[in-house]
Amino acid sequence: MRNSSFLSLHRKTTLVWISSFAFLLVGVIGCTKINDPTELGGDVLPVIDNIRTFQTFLEANTNNFLFTDSNKVFYSDDLALGHIDDDREFGKTHADAFFTILPPTAMFYPFYRKDSVVGIDSVILSLSYKGYYGDSNSFQTLRVFEIDQQSGFNDTSLYRYDQSAFATRGAELGSKTYRIKQLSDSIPFIRKRDTSKLAGVVRIRLNSQLGSRFANYDTSTTSNGAYRSDSSFLCSFRGLAVKSDNSGNALTYFSPSDIKTKLIVYYRVQKNGTIDTTLTEFYHSKGGQANLVNRTPGGAYAQYLANNQVNDDKVYLQSAPGSYATIRIPGLDTLQNAVIHRAELLVTPLETEQRSFFFYPKALFLDRINERGDTARLFDFDMNPRDNFTSFSYDYARFGGLLLRDSTYRFDITRYVQRIVTNDSTNFTLRIQAPLRTYAYSSQFRRVNLIGISDQVGYGRIVIAGGNFLNPAKRLRLRVVYSKL
Repeated sequence: MRNSSFLSLHRKTTLVWISSFAFLLVGVIGCTKINDPTELGGDVLPVIDNIRTFQTFLEANTNNFLFTDSNKVFYSDDLALGHIDDDREFGKTHADAFFTILPPTAMFYPFYRKDSVVGIDSVILSLSYKGYYGDSNSFQTLRVFEIDQQSGFNDTSLYRYDQSAFATRGAELGSKTYRIKQLSDSIPFIRKRDTSKLAGVVRIRLNSQLGSRFANYDTSTTSNGAYRSDSSFLCSFRGLAVKSDNSGNALTYFSPSDIKTKLIVYYRVQKNGTIDTTLTEFYHSKGGQANLVNRTPGGAYAQYLANNQVNDDKVYLQSAPGSYATIRIPGLDTLQNAVIHRAELLVTPLETEQRSFFFYPKALFLDRINERGDTARLFDFDMNPRDNFTSFSYDYARFGGLLLRDSTYRFDITRYVQRIVTNDSTNFTLRIQAPLRTYAYSSQFRRVNLIGISDQVGYGRIVIAGGNFLNPAKRLRLRVVYSKL
């Protein structure tokens, strides 16, 4: 009896566990169907049963274009310096920088006393390092020059990244060769009996005659009175040009406005009958910066730009100043009236040979353009842009633009598609790009706004499967989940 009861109880217990596990498994499968893992807001979708709810994929036509970039260099922008010589997929990139420096205070002689300076020990240009893009094992060489007074460079203009180079004067002031991967390390430098350590800087020794020249300026009303005002100083010394050699395979980013970016003059001074050593620092304290970033398309990228095809099987996106691609989805015009539960543009990156150091852009951006291509519009209803009365922005996590865990980008344009289906909107040509900043019109706020997408110029490139890619599962396409009315 005991054994019989025990077996009966064991069978009941086993059946309970099996039933529970089966129920749990059904629940998990059901949840997988309902909560489609798109990472685009976690909205609950109805089960796709092909009776009441359907799923379809609409093909896209994709085309590659160079982007005529009108972005300008802002005071807070990091400046790119360096040379990319061997991006076999996208070609070459070269970046030089120009910026002003100023004494700490106007109408004040920045050295101890003019008649007490007995010699210049050294002049150092310190650049605050903010990151890199490319091969960190490569070596780069920077060369420093003085900007010519007649170059047209000033501290009141915002210069585009495709600005022509500014003329320089005189001989090279100094140079530095460094390995990028070592810039985050602490480096010791010795001056007299003192040893200090710094991390995250590039220190370039300049000609000491520049220090002597600065020490000879004064606050007078004569032509030598460079310290009378900031404008007087700029009339005497227009600024610094930092140029990159055509070598290396990376861009290095520096912040001109960071406190670690400065020109330091170490000098000897006579105080109370004894010789002492001290220093004076000059900073980039306001406007007056330019970053010339030149691209030379090469490899497959150049071929796709020139192939005259209207439906490319691959899309080449290079961060600004770079490229964009148009996306046309003809099938949207054939969708009949329906409830659109989800409409997402699927974007799949393709592996490239040098992917290990030529990284993806920090974000991709999707907008829509008119027939002339001269006006870009936001997806207002899908982006949910936020307005702070002077500008608007949007939520990447909700709309899309960031690389997801399944190694895809997905843009949620559900409301946009719903309005097309109900004849409330036009089936626009879409545009995908990797800009630094972009201007777009918001119909919700009825104005054009500059939207920041990335924080470093020239950072990132990506190849994605186009609308005509060989593998249909990777093609750029629109996935639509809908119910018929």
